[in-house]
Amino acid sequence: MLVPNRSMVWLAVVPVILAAMIPFDESMLWPMLAVDAGLVVLAALDALLTRGKAVTVSRRCAEVFSIGRPNHVTVELRSQARRRLKIELTCELFDDASAPELPLQINLRSRRRAVERFRIIPRKRGAHVLGDIVVRFPSLLGLWKRQVRFPAAHRIRVYPDVQQVRTWELLARQDRQHSLMRTTRRLGGESEFEQLRDYSRDDEFRSIDWKATARRGKLTARQYQLESNQNLIFVLDAGRMMTAESEGISLYDHSLNACLMLAHVAARGGDRIGLLSFADQVQAFVPPTGGRKAGQRLIQASYALHPEIVESDAEQAFGLLNSRVRQRTMVVIFTSIVDERGADELLRVTRSLFPRHLPLIVLFRDLDVDALLEGRTPAA
Repeated sequence: MLVPNRSMVWLAVVPVILAAMIPFDESMLWPMLAVDAGLVVLAALDALLTRGKAVTVSRRCAEVFSIGRPNHVTVELRSQARRRLKIELTCELFDDASAPELPLQINLRSRRRAVERFRIIPRKRGAHVLGDIVVRFPSLLGLWKRQVRFPAAHRIRVYPDVQQVRTWELLARQDRQHSLMRTTRRLGGESEFEQLRDYSRDDEFRSIDWKATARRGKLTARQYQLESNQNLIFVLDAGRMMTAESEGISLYDHSLNACLMLAHVAARGGDRIGLLSFADQVQAFVPPTGGRKAGQRLIQASYALHPEIVESDAEQAFGLLNSRVRQRTMVVIFTSIVDERGADELLRVTRSLFPRHLPLIVLFRDLDVDALLEGRTPAA
């Protein structure tokens, strides 16, 4: 496909000016026709010289993107032209996605290859199609821009923010001091007994096991570890209050990102994790399970879930949870409340989880309201 370049437009102005002068000077007719003919011949010649396969393009990217994060895409271009090409490259994006670096401006030398990268930031989870690649470059004489479309439709899945989980795993491998991955040891308290060991000066006095000390003939302390093999269920409110956005993504997506991060930590610590998402009806329910693939099961079950503009029915959701989960479970509830009536209603239905389960409610703060209270201008 050929598109007129700016130089073509300027050249086309010349015969227009000559045509406008004909009513005043008839001798301008033949110069106008000559210019028209010359311009047509020149444009046709330039178009013919631009024919042929000048460049090939391929694209590489992951099959899974993280919502709200820059996801890198690589394109490789190979020149088959005998001249340097000034290329403008873009990709057809799916809805609710942006690419700040597009279109790319690339200087491709003759018979050479170039590798470029750009970032795509998706704003909506689910299955999407990343479309074709479109390349433009000027013709030999610069009168045209040739536009070439390269079929490159690629199915991708936009998951919750899995990149933060990868970052957490990296910290764990590096064994940093404050990495969440490290197994936490506690001396006494609500934890499980792990082993006996020699008492050290930094240990608490109450950790001494006097019977073991008498038996061994030296001070001996009890070492504990946090309890494992516990049940943990994340309950996500997907009603209208969770459709509000913060930092470009919905509150529901923020809660899902936090849920998956905590779930990954809990699963690696030996706990069983589950998920319940609800709006006016239950959207998804994953019973608590353990193992290395527990977190992946939650991602697969939730990546296509979205908040709905309906009133949430927490009573129905908690009733399902009570009927399906008999073992004592910590229930982490992500929701958003804007008035006292909503808070009272949530507390009322949450009481149905007692005494079998232990509920924990996580609420979102309104940063704009906080800014007004502090006398600052809310972020746009």
